[in-house]
Amino acid sequence: MNIKIFWDPQVLAGLTGLERPVTRTVEMILQIQVKTLDDGIFISGYDTKRRQFDAQRILNKLQVYKQKHGISTPILLVTSRDLFVKGSDFVFGLARESSGVAVVSSERLRNEFYAREHDDDLLVSRIAVEIAHEVGHILGLAHCKDSQCIMFPPETLDQLDGKKRAFCSFCQQELKKQTGEEIIDSFD
Repeated sequence: MNIKIFWDPQVLAGLTGLERPVTRTVEMILQIQVKTLDDGIFISGYDTKRRQFDAQRILNKLQVYKQKHGISTPILLVTSRDLFVKGSDFVFGLARESSGVAVVSSERLRNEFYAREHDDDLLVSRIAVEIAHEVGHILGLAHCKDSQCIMFPPETLDQLDGKKRAFCSFCQQELKKQTGEEIIDSFD
């Protein structure tokens, strides 16, 4: 199994050069191959009142792309655009298990968003953990109550930073049930 990742080429400011370290970190966490897709996808869904992009509309675009190109493996878009879903101020990312697509935004993962000092290492780790979280959803995992598990749904950057780069033993077992194989080591 592998996953395919698009890096939004229109707004990679601040992400240039981080693609490889993020990819390596995701591969280490998930123990699966990550392939980068070079095709461009036109991002739509900008809400002028919120000044954010509707993550559901981005997933719609990814789903159409996946069907059009006959892709059977999960695909994910990494963008620096700020995302939301109805009923929420923002989301770090969003996945649609039924179609195997996901999106992750780096906007609120950057220290600068919170007037903190720039840190590429933290940004790489945060993006990789969010990608692993969304891939977990694509593979059938729900949110977890263990605040250190990748599948924990953080509401703040500090909660995200408290997560380990692994699934808890319960999520590991659930993943094994869903996929039939032990893909990832747990931290328990």
